[in-house]
This record gives sequence, C-alpha cells and structure tokens, in this order.
Amino acid sequence: MHAVVLVGGFGTRLRPLTNTVPKPLLPLGQRTILEWLMVHLARGGVTDAVLALGFKPEPFMQAFPDSQCAGVRLSYAIEDSPLDTAGAIGYAARSAGLHERDEAFVVANGDIVTDLSVAALVARHAANVSAGAMATIHLTPVDDPSQYGVVEYDAGSNKVSGFVEKPAPGTATSRHVNAGTYVLEASALSLMPGDAPLSIERATFPELVRRGALYAHPTDDYWLDAGRPDSYRRANLDLIDGRRSDRDTAVHESARVASSARVADSVVGAAARIGDGAVVTSSVIFPGAVIGANARVSGCSVMGIVADGAVVSDQLVAN
Repeated sequence: MHAVVLVGGFGTRLRPLTNTVPKPLLPLGQRTILEWLMVHLARGGVTDAVLALGFKPEPFMQAFPDSQCAGVRLSYAIEDSPLDTAGAIGYAARSAGLHERDEAFVVANGDIVTDLSVAALVARHAANVSAGAMATIHLTPVDDPSQYGVVEYDAGSNKVSGFVEKPAPGTATSRHVNAGTYVLEASALSLMPGDAPLSIERATFPELVRRGALYAHPTDDYWLDAGRPDSYRRANLDLIDGRRSDRDTAVHESARVASSARVADSVVGAAARIGDGAVVTSSVIFPGAVIGANARVSGCSVMGIVADGAVVSDQLVAN
C-alpha cells in the first residue's frame, strides 16, 4: 500500500526550533516525529510513501539517504509554490503514479502523533467502499469542540454529513474533529488536480459529503497535534511515561549526564551533555544539546546551549 505524507509546512509555532530543522524531523523520544509516523504506517501495511515537500526539502533527503524510513520506501514530491493540503496531495500522488493505480492509499499529516491503527482505518475504508465511499477520515474526540472544526456523522453508518467550524460553546452536535489521517480511493484524485492551491478541508471533503462519499472512522486512540510548544513537549514526555502504546528510552545511551545532575520526566537525546549540579525537569534536550553546570531547566525544549548557572523555564531554546 502507498501513502502520501504531508510535510511541507513552515512550523512557525515552533520557531526557533524549526528555523533550521523542519517540524517532522524534530526529535520525538530518540527518533523523530516522521520516523514514528512511518513506524505506524508500516505496521498498517504501507510499503511506499511519497513525502509532499515544499519548505526545506533538503533535510529530508539528508535524513534518509537510502530513501527508506522504518522499512518504508520513500520518494519526494517537491512543490514549486505552496499548494495547500488537497493541492499537495494531488501533486504528490500524481508524482508517485497513484492516479494510475486503481487502489486506495493513505494520507497522513506529518506532525500528528497518534496510536491509531492504520490497518483498522484501512479495513474500515474497505468496508465503506461498497456503500460508495471515496474517502474515510480518522476522527478523534476533543473536550472543547468550540476550538475546532467538528465533523458531523451518522453513528450507525459512519457517513459524514457535514462540518461545523468552531461551533459556539454548548451548540456542537459532535465532539469529533478531523484527526489528520485518511484513506482515499484513487478516484478521489479527480477532485484534487494538484496544479493549484486547494484545501482538502474546505473544498474536497465538502464536495465528497455532497456526493455522499465521505465516511468516518472515529476512535479514542491517543492523538496529539505536536505543532505547538506545549503539545510538542507533551508528545515527547508521553512517549516515556507510559501514556502511549509505544514506549521509548528517556536518556540516550550516548548522552553524558554528570553524576551530580538531576534529570526527571525528560527526554535527553544522543550525545547531549548535562553538567555538574544541573537540574532538568519536564524538558526535551535535543541530540548534541548542552546544559551547563548548575543550570536549572524546566518545561523547555533545548536545541542549543544553556549556559552554566542559567535558569530557564517554559522556553524553546535554539542558539
């Protein structure tokens, strides 16, 4: 099975971390966000993925010089100008020849962290096809629907009936939102030419609803949009504290942590250094980062150097 992975965003909410590293290549535990996504796609039967790229394509090619990640073969579709979501999907799918294959394919947003079973989503879509489905979208419940665009669907048939953008508090008929992973039939590409900017959320999905061809796969699996400073840090810490079905090592074996330092509820990457007397709590310390002697770091994501004796809390540090 093939997949299109959307990784062309600018990652503005995570600057300065994303000034030099694209968001999907930021650390998540001891891997990257994109590597964990590929692990889940591979478990779901994906063998080939095309990365829909625009902003900073070179780091992706450098990160995967053999064009493989987690056993998935990679190819690249590089946009000349931003095409938005449906435009990027249409362009990338055609570059990989998916428009010529009479089979469904997976689409995944590259900054979503989830325990969704891709295999279950694919199976649900296959069951929906006999009822006329051209696409099936993963939905996840949220506590406050007024902060999102919610998806209305029939709980019996799972057919999507509409979308409501940020409903007023107390008025929402659904708590489920688009969770950023889809299965599309090749025929859906007729609605995504890939030659101009087009939004799958505002254009393609509403048209599929009009045709009665959009279905939902609601689950309550772990799900997080890792695109904000707080949620990015949370995604890392959840991977080491047992909140996930996946689990990773908190401190990389090549990291050097002084015996007098204290590290708690934190991820420490490869070749990172934490000096004498330093205290690091609830933080993400990037590979190669340095925490100076007697520094205090709390609630941070650190890409660079924290000086000796510095006190830093709730910050993104890149220098």
